[in-house]
Order: sequence, then structure tokens, then C-alpha cells
Amino acid sequence: MSRCSLRTLSHLAVVTRSRSAVRCVGARALVLVARALVLVARALVLVARALVLVAGALVLSWPTAAIAQSADPATVALAAEATPVVAPKPVKKPWYEVLQIRGYTQVRTSQIAVTNEKLVNGQGDKSIGGKNGLLIRRARIILSGEVHPQLSVYLQPDFASAIGDQFNVAILRDWYADVFLNTAKTWRVRVGQSKVPYGFENMQSSSNRLALDRADAINSAVKDERDLGAFVYFSPMVAKKRFKHLVDSGLKGSGDYGVAAFGLYNGQTANNPERNRSPHLVARVTWPFDFGGQFVELATGGYIGEYVPKRDKAGGHYALTDARVHATLVVYPQPLGFQAEYTVGVGPELREGTLVQAPLHGGYAQVMYRADNVMPFVKAQMYDGARKHETNAPPYETKELEFGVEWQVHSALELTAIYTLSQRSSPTKPYAAESGQFGRLQLQFNY
Repeated sequence: MSRCSLRTLSHLAVVTRSRSAVRCVGARALVLVARALVLVARALVLVARALVLVAGALVLSWPTAAIAQSADPATVALAAEATPVVAPKPVKKPWYEVLQIRGYTQVRTSQIAVTNEKLVNGQGDKSIGGKNGLLIRRARIILSGEVHPQLSVYLQPDFASAIGDQFNVAILRDWYADVFLNTAKTWRVRVGQSKVPYGFENMQSSSNRLALDRADAINSAVKDERDLGAFVYFSPMVAKKRFKHLVDSGLKGSGDYGVAAFGLYNGQTANNPERNRSPHLVARVTWPFDFGGQFVELATGGYIGEYVPKRDKAGGHYALTDARVHATLVVYPQPLGFQAEYTVGVGPELREGTLVQAPLHGGYAQVMYRADNVMPFVKAQMYDGARKHETNAPPYETKELEFGVEWQVHSALELTAIYTLSQRSSPTKPYAAESGQFGRLQLQFNY
């Protein structure tokens, strides 16, 4: 082989090795570039994650109001509709946080300086007349509460009632529910046995009344002030606040029985069966005025129905028209006060051995003065009509004058002393008039 051929072969070998070296270097460079790109990609991922975290922190720190202002209203509305709002479940309170218990007891005597033992009050205070001593006049326990936002209950038995000659008998006084017709509770329906909305003194609690007994003219309309029925009451917020203030402040208010009330009730009074399937209808309107801090209340109302008196002999029971209207004026003691009511109407009355429909009228007036926790008062009353709740609905006349003073020892204890000059018809035949004087003393404790 010639030298030229050997040189050519050597040159080709060098070129081949050079190309292989270049290829190796290029491959290594590509690997390094790829690794660098991977590192850059990872760095970009980390940066992206950091940006997401920063953005989330910024969103959480922005006020909701700023977001709402910057957002399109339509978009916000759609978002609100799309996002369901789950209301928290109401926590049911235990019964002892829903129901409240309270009450009061009155212990009295009417046997101080008695001048006529035959002078009695058959329908009212059994401690008057005879040879009586101490008497538990009322022993009340009240269980009440709002068991639902639209329903409250009021349950009140009395453990000191009298049935015939038996004293301290437990009997039902109030047992009703108030069904509220709106969220403001200005409209409500009262269903059950409760007070019939007739008269101011009948509505006023015995624990809050100055005189020891209600006046015969008003109280003879509804014995025990209660019956089984359904009554609608309306009380705007301004009136509700005033009614509450007149009781809480010690001004002897009647409580909230609405500025307007109407309804129906059996008519034979509490704890007695209905006898004629004809309910009584009743309506009352009142308003507590505020004349620069001096409260004055005006009211009027009436009822109509048919009453079936009890008889002491055979001859059947039949219904007679029983209807009355009344008017009320109360000037609350700040410090001088005045209270008066008057009623007229027709009702059953025994005349010459026969039950007939007869007219009736009567009322009372009371002056009182509030001097801190002491309140003296004078009360005069008269009534000419009948006692429809007593057997045979006997004729009944009352003329009475009382001088008294109430001392509120503290919120749980009060003492009342009264001297009475009275003339009343006897509740038994021949229904003769009896007159006399007597002193009375009562201790009331509240709990």
C-alpha cells in the first residue's frame, strides 16, 4: 500500500473520532439543559404555590363591604341565591327556665269591734259576721310562662276557697293559653278559664287592690270574675308599656287586658256547667292616658246573654236576659288618686216568689293618697239589684263606707287595716236588711 493511502486512512480515523467526541459533548449538553429546565419548572411551581397562598391571604383580609362594593350587584345576588344559608337549630330550654312560679296568700279577720253578727256577706268574705275568727281568704300558686314564641300559658289554682261550710278547698281559678297572632304580640286570643273583660276592679288582681273586697255592683256581674270562654285582646306597644308600668310602679293598675277586648263565654261563671247552650257576648275598650306623667284611664264596656238561676224548689230552670254596661274612671295616685265605676242593666231577680227580669244599677267611688309605702283610702259603694249567682237570685241592696290604710312593709309583705260601716240585705229569706260596723285586718305575703 502506498503512503498516500495510509495518510488518507489516518485522516478518516481522526475525523471519525472528532465527530464522536462532538456527539458526546452535544448529548451531555442536552442532558444538562434538560436538568436545568426541570429545576426551573420546579421553581416556577413553588412560585405559583406561593402566589396562591398570598392571594388567599389577601382575599381573607379584605373587608366584606369592600368586596360587595366592588362586585357587580347582579353577581352578588346570584351568589347569595346560590349559597344556601343554614340557620342554627334553636336550643330548647329546660322547663324550669320556661315556666315561672309565684303566688300570694291573704290571712285576715273581720271580727274587730263587731256590732251586728247577722251582718254577713254570703258571696264575698266569709269572715264577716257570725262568730268567725281568722280566715285564709286566698292561697294562690301561679304557674306561667311562654312555652313557644306564639303561645303562653297561665295556670292558677286557689287552695283557700269555700264550698258551703267547708273552707280551704282547692279549686280552679285560671287555666288558659294566650295564642299570639303576630310577632309583636299586640294581638292575642285567650282560650280557657280566665277573667271576663268587664270592669276595672274585676280585672285588677286581689293582690294589688286596696280594698279587701270588690264592690258588689261590678262584681255581681261575674262571680269570681271568671268563666270559660275565648277572648280577643288588642294592645299596641305604647299601651302594653303603660299597663306594665302602672302595676310595677305600685300605682295599683289592672294589668294588660287590652285596649280593646271582645269575646264569648259560657255565662254561668267559673267552675259551673253551661245550662242553656247560649253563650254571653262581652266587649270592652279602655285607654291609659299620660298627661305629662299623670296617668288617667277611661274605660267602658258591656255584655249580653241569658242566665239560668239556681232554684231551691221544683219548677224548672229557665233563662232570663242578663245584660249590663259600665263606665270606669281611674286617676292613678300620683300622689292623690281617684277611682270610680258605675253599671246599669237588667238581670234575674226574685220578686214575690217568681223569677223575673228586673233592672239593676250601682257603683263605687274611691279616693286614695300615696305616701311612699303607705296608702290611705276611703271607699263608698252602693248596689240595688239582685245576686243572680245565689239560689233564687234574691234581691240585694248594699250601702257601704270604708276607711282604710295599706302599708307595704316590703315587696313580699303588706298589711291592710279597714273600718267598715255597712248595710246589706241578708242572703237568706226573708232577705231583710242588716246594718252594722266592724274592723278588719289582713296580712298578705307574696312569693
